[in-house]
Amino acid sequence: MGSGKSTVGELLAERLGVPYRDTDADIVAAQGREISDLFVDEGEPYFRELERAAVAAAVAEHPGVLALGGGAILDESTRGLLAGLPVVYLSMEVEEAVRRIGLNRARPLLAVNPRRQWRELMDARRHLYTDVARVVVTTDDRTPEEVAQAVLDALELKDV
Repeated sequence: MGSGKSTVGELLAERLGVPYRDTDADIVAAQGREISDLFVDEGEPYFRELERAAVAAAVAEHPGVLALGGGAILDESTRGLLAGLPVVYLSMEVEEAVRRIGLNRARPLLAVNPRRQWRELMDARRHLYTDVARVVVTTDDRTPEEVAQAVLDALELKDV
């Protein structure tokens, strides 16, 4: 959350001359509701199933840069789909998250004590991110353009 995956993903797609897609946006478009509303109204298990299906469809169909929601990695089948792909984990520390998103916006998993919950989420997920990632790029104190360049460099890709 707040790592810049959407902004950096769009920059990467533009620089590589490929399309960009975000599975969270796919879910919102298909459901006609915001993700925070889906969490509240239907619950996290319902949302995670929508997310699993959205990621599977996007991996199968999309030829460009794909941004996944932060919890998509929790699903074992999703991790299997990502194996061998050029996955990038955009990492950041809690202080950077506070600076970027304030940890006070509508984030359903950060409703109470957002700093502590963010740390707990990252402690639980970080190993999953690093397990499937080909590269890890730190986003702290970097502009989206700098992060995009770091991703291109780490994956040894050239922009068009």
